[in-house]
Amino acid sequence: MKIHIIGAGPGDPDLITVKGLRLLQEADVVLYTDSLVNDELIAKAKPEAEILKSAGMSLEEMVQLMAERVKAGKRVVRVHTGDPAVFGAVMEQAALLKKEGISIEIVPGVSSVFAAAAAVGAELTIPELTQTLILTRAEGRTPVPDKEQLKDLAGHHCTLALFLSAALTKKVVKELTEAGWSPQTPVAVVQKATWPDQVIVRTTLERLDEDMRVNGIRSHAMILAGWALDPDIHEQDAYRSKLYDRTFTHGYRRGVKD
Repeated sequence: MKIHIIGAGPGDPDLITVKGLRLLQEADVVLYTDSLVNDELIAKAKPEAEILKSAGMSLEEMVQLMAERVKAGKRVVRVHTGDPAVFGAVMEQAALLKKEGISIEIVPGVSSVFAAAAAVGAELTIPELTQTLILTRAEGRTPVPDKEQLKDLAGHHCTLALFLSAALTKKVVKELTEAGWSPQTPVAVVQKATWPDQVIVRTTLERLDEDMRVNGIRSHAMILAGWALDPDIHEQDAYRSKLYDRTFTHGYRRGVKD
């Protein structure tokens, strides 16, 4: 007995994997996060499929429902927003399903962090500038481990992708500033990436909280911060990959001396 957990992507119904779409269309039962997953995607399920919304359910209710349907011989898919591996609340579902003798298979999806980067035309790892991307969130009602406080992570001065932090921008600004970040550090905020009502805000660290307030953004937003988000980064010749450098030799190309 198996349940497929499918990453639906960030919002655009076309941003689901071929495998994920096939499993969705084959499913007898579709349980989806209706507060986050696009209904246009769920509409691609077969007409006779049982469609169930999970936003109002507890963990136990979801697991009981899925277990009952699978044990009745139904093909069940659980559809998550983005990629289930990042803030997906998958582990606790898998643990309870295992007790029911049911395994899971996860089908990855496009994370909102990469959808947001695409929306602003950014490469998050720029040669000679930053080669590290940290995916995290500011501490709110749910604590983060002591060794993963935002101020400490920001001390690496690499690109940061902040999930679930749109209502905590004062805290974000304070902790990044305390970590030595320049007030002029570029920040890009993308609300509802790839949805028809997507909003993009280009700002700086010192203006982040005010610009979020002015635009009324307090949820469903990805915050990307760091110098890789500089909108003029493309014009700087200092940051170029060695991969396509004509003088750089690798297994598929001989370097050419100037």
